[in-house]
Amino acid sequence: FHDIEAPHFVLYVKEQLVQKYGEALVETGGLKVITTLDWDKQEIAERIVGEEADEKLLEAEADNVSLLSMDPRTGQILSMIGSRDFFDDEISGKFNVATLGKRQPGSSFKPIVYTASFEKGYTPDTILYDTLTNFAVSGKPYIPKNYDLTEHGPLTMRQSLQGSLNIPAVKTLYLVGDKDAIDFAKRLGYSTFEDENDFGLTLVLGGGEVKLIDHVGAFGVFANNGIRHEPVSILKVEDATGKILEEWKKQKGERVLESEIAATISNVLS
Repeated sequence: FHDIEAPHFVLYVKEQLVQKYGEALVETGGLKVITTLDWDKQEIAERIVGEEADEKLLEAEADNVSLLSMDPRTGQILSMIGSRDFFDDEISGKFNVATLGKRQPGSSFKPIVYTASFEKGYTPDTILYDTLTNFAVSGKPYIPKNYDLTEHGPLTMRQSLQGSLNIPAVKTLYLVGDKDAIDFAKRLGYSTFEDENDFGLTLVLGGGEVKLIDHVGAFGVFANNGIRHEPVSILKVEDATGKILEEWKKQKGERVLESEIAATISNVLS
């Protein structure tokens, strides 16, 4: 088991095969499986989460890291690292954070909510006031602060997102409505927002936990002009006699966002 390459990805694929063909055939049936993994990219990914992550992990007082790379035009998974070290039990290394872990996405969730606002007719030039505000929607005071503890007065949505400012982000979620924002996120493929009453306005600051595979997929929708693809990891399966059991063909995908809206958020993020 110790010489297995890309272990999290291999087990992710195996799990899908077992669900489809049963444990016995997968373990002993001599299946030949061609996957989407791009080995060159996987090696780069392993290098990044290896040596290059050391300093960042120390700074963050963290001990684990996960990485997922996907082709937005097809949904094909090109590289996957589920944890820093599959064989390190001290960090629960065998647990695949990329596909199973629910983690708070922090400010990287803000673009999702701003995109929902663009769909409602707001634009990158819409003015928001970056001033301390009490959003006492549930009766309890809620006064978000920016990370630099300053206020910047009137700003466009473009400036607010590019500066990753918290107060205008919460105002944007307030304008969208948290229920509509969650419905929007589900449309982009987020699967962890079953109970929408849990988050309130903290959703936009990353208060709702997401799976990395969903988060990468959602940004893939922006990159792919509003069309979403289900994540793909298996291209072809043959049995021991060479008979093809399944073969991936490029799908049209599902339009979940108008292309102008996808172009608008891509422009702001660029």
